[in-house]
Amino acid sequence: MDAARRILENEGPSALSLRAVAREAGVSPAAPYHHFKDKGELLDAVAHVGWEALGETMTAAKERATDVSTLMTEIGVAYVLFAQQHPALYRVMYDCSRDKDSLPEGMENNEDSAYCLVRESFRRMAAPAISDHDVELATIAAWCAAHGLAEMSSFRQFDPLKEGLGGEEGFLRAVLSHLGMFPAARAKANGDGDG
Repeated sequence: MDAARRILENEGPSALSLRAVAREAGVSPAAPYHHFKDKGELLDAVAHVGWEALGETMTAAKERATDVSTLMTEIGVAYVLFAQQHPALYRVMYDCSRDKDSLPEGMENNEDSAYCLVRESFRRMAAPAISDHDVELATIAAWCAAHGLAEMSSFRQFDPLKEGLGGEEGFLRAVLSHLGMFPAARAKANGDGDG
């Protein structure tokens, strides 16, 4: 797995093959076939390692959060920085998930997973009257926001904002801290009040 990640990070997903992994690991060309039947299984295993690493990164961010109000921002920043620091691994993680039309195995119901970390953080922050349904929707919204920011954060048009906000992390925190802003405008648009 270490050899596969090195190839992935240095040369990209197209360079990853069982033969290349064997060469990088210094083992016989047949050795990887004892663990993986084909490149697809190898990619799935690499993606699984990536999801675990993302979960560990986000858990560390959760532990660094100083209070509930910064918790989701810190988790989101950790997500985006992970994607930026491991772009090839991040791409494989999502490519393998897309092929299966579902969250990776163990993500949805494994309390140590990155997805469950977000869900449980929302659950802890939510008022008792908030339904599980709403917590799940908030989790999906937060995940989509962080994923979208990871995809867009390298756009050059954001450079002036980044400079004004003290760099990349300041920019990410600012964007993520604005999620859910303007509730009065939303209430007015929905006819819920004068806002």
